[in-house]
Amino acid sequence: MVIVADEERFAVDDALDRLYATRPEDFTAQRTRLAAEAKRAGDGAAVKQISGSRKPTAAAWVVNLLALRGTARASLAELGARLREAHAAMDGEAIRTLTGEQRRLVDELSRAGFLAAGVAEPSAALRDDVTATLQAAVADPDVASRLGRLTKAEQWSGFGEFGMATAVSTKRAAPARVAPAKAPAKKADDEQARQAREALAAAERRRSEADSAMTELQSDLARARLRVEDARRRLTDAEQALSAAEDAYAAGKRESRDAAAAVKAAKPAR
Repeated sequence: MVIVADEERFAVDDALDRLYATRPEDFTAQRTRLAAEAKRAGDGAAVKQISGSRKPTAAAWVVNLLALRGTARASLAELGARLREAHAAMDGEAIRTLTGEQRRLVDELSRAGFLAAGVAEPSAALRDDVTATLQAAVADPDVASRLGRLTKAEQWSGFGEFGMATAVSTKRAAPARVAPAKAPAKKADDEQARQAREALAAAERRRSEADSAMTELQSDLARARLRVEDARRRLTDAEQALSAAEDAYAAGKRESRDAAAAVKAAKPAR
């Protein structure tokens, strides 16, 4: 029997969703199974696409799960769009508010991702990679569009294209009013205007650099907070384990004393 290829007979996007939701250690076997399904359906293009899919790192897999099982992709893309609008408008207050929202969203999604992946004790490196990838998805629409198909952690540098925005201020400076220059003083006025423009450009560059540095520091702070929270949780778990061990030890001592007393009582009197 000749199998006629029919793209509608094999949903390659659904197959790729299943593939990238698979744990990394099971990825290769799942890829083989899905490619075989596509081959049986007669979809050569799907076979090629599935077979060429690369295995994701652990961090990429965690973020892919978020995108495939929830609304993370839409939330990150929507926040990124609002941040770009705020930077384009040089709205400092909005940027500060949205930056705080970004930290909270990345924190919440990181926790949700590890929960979905069943990773109870993520390493610091894994946590940092997941956080950086989520931040990159906010800053870069291309990263956001690839969520669910990532093969490696993405790195976030500054604000990505946000960095192309001009310096941030809470108010736009009104253009200075320049009185008409008298003809004899025109050359001196031109020189003063040139120096003023250079000073303004230098000030804007310094402010832009300061904004970028502040953003990096905010990212570092978010990661540090995650680590502190993780350490606190580990400490709580350790204290509970210690308490349970102490209780078990005390109970064991009581049982030992009771057993010794029973042995003593059972011995015949001499």
